[in-house]
Amino acid sequence: MTGPGTGTAPGHGGGWLRDQVCEGLRDRIITGRLKPGDRLVEREVAEEFGVSRVPVREAIRILIGEGFLQAVSQRRIVVREMTRQDVENLFDMREALEVLAVRRAAERRTDAELHTLGRLLAEARAATTAGGPERLSRANAAFHAQIVRMSRNELLVSGVESLEGRLRWLFQQVDEAGPLWEEHRLLFEAIGAGDAEAAAQLALAHVRYYRRVALRRLFED
Repeated sequence: MTGPGTGTAPGHGGGWLRDQVCEGLRDRIITGRLKPGDRLVEREVAEEFGVSRVPVREAIRILIGEGFLQAVSQRRIVVREMTRQDVENLFDMREALEVLAVRRAAERRTDAELHTLGRLLAEARAATTAGGPERLSRANAAFHAQIVRMSRNELLVSGVESLEGRLRWLFQQVDEAGPLWEEHRLLFEAIGAGDAEAAAQLALAHVRYYRRVALRRLFED
């Protein structure tokens, strides 16, 4: 598939089509183009993406598993509304995984990895000053994903990857772009200096602060 209505791309199987549909629907939910309660109809989604219903059905199953969609009946699939407990659970996981990742990244960093992390920090800075919320959430997610990769712990990497979409959704809820980037800069410096304890404390404070920001914005405004 090269775009909506173009059919199947040569050399690609159904898994590739499923992933394209899944990514497209996930992005619409994360960015708010699909809102809680909106219904997804297999036929309409298939027509929009130019695919059969099979990859659409598979993509929907994945997104139900990720917590983005909900089957309210056998024939009715809707965008799931995140509850306060859902968000609390996500932050619990983020706190546990990210603080460990930051500590290991500071201990195991290489010059090449730091160079990549610095480039991603610069991209996040550009998104902070000139990008929209979607670009900013992607940039911040990429920065954090690089830190996780720098931990060189495969179990940790796979655990965070399974939450990637939902973590991007969390980043989308935070509107304090300037302070967020400054905290990332301090985190980058601590990792670069190899100060695992300082990096871990910064990460812990960072996650806990934005837990409060997200909960206030989502449930108390």
